[in-house]
Amino acid sequence: MRPSKRERQNLLQETIHENPFITDEELAEKFSVSVQTIRLDRMELAIPELRERIKTVAEKHVEDEVRALPIEEVIGDIIDIELDESAISIFDVKKEHTFKRNAIARGHHLFAQANSLAVAVINDALALTVKVNIHFTRPVKAGERVIAKAKVRRQQWQGDRTIVDVKSYVDKELVFKGEFEMFRSSQTSEGEKA
Repeated sequence: MRPSKRERQNLLQETIHENPFITDEELAEKFSVSVQTIRLDRMELAIPELRERIKTVAEKHVEDEVRALPIEEVIGDIIDIELDESAISIFDVKKEHTFKRNAIARGHHLFAQANSLAVAVINDALALTVKVNIHFTRPVKAGERVIAKAKVRRQQWQGDRTIVDVKSYVDKELVFKGEFEMFRSSQTSEGEKA
């Protein structure tokens, strides 16, 4: 037996509170209703759409965390970060990010997302990119969402350097990978203390 509208809306609020990154499609499947019904429920409950929820959660969490650059200079929306450990960002490829003739994203946008994430994950007020080894594994098109995941390696590199690996995905398909050698002015992570 399906829950009443009031029960469904209460469950919807709880579900979104627990997982603000859940999509309308996933909610529709969970509650066995149409996506349109979920959207109407969200409107009645004044719950913003996924993109706005992601930005709100990310801004609350990330602004206090990121030290190396202002949050507005990060390309994409950081949704999770643990300094000197890992970070995740989302970048929605729009028409203005692509070549007009084939709607393929310009590489510098994917690089900028990965590079700014590599800078942001460093727990240092001064983090700079020294050297990068990158590989684009497939073209990204307008309308696709790129999820970049940065992982700080647990090794010391010439005292003032840290290596950050960034892999970017569309759905679960790898589209970009990079090894970023980052300069830092201090050693703050446990794995790199002298």
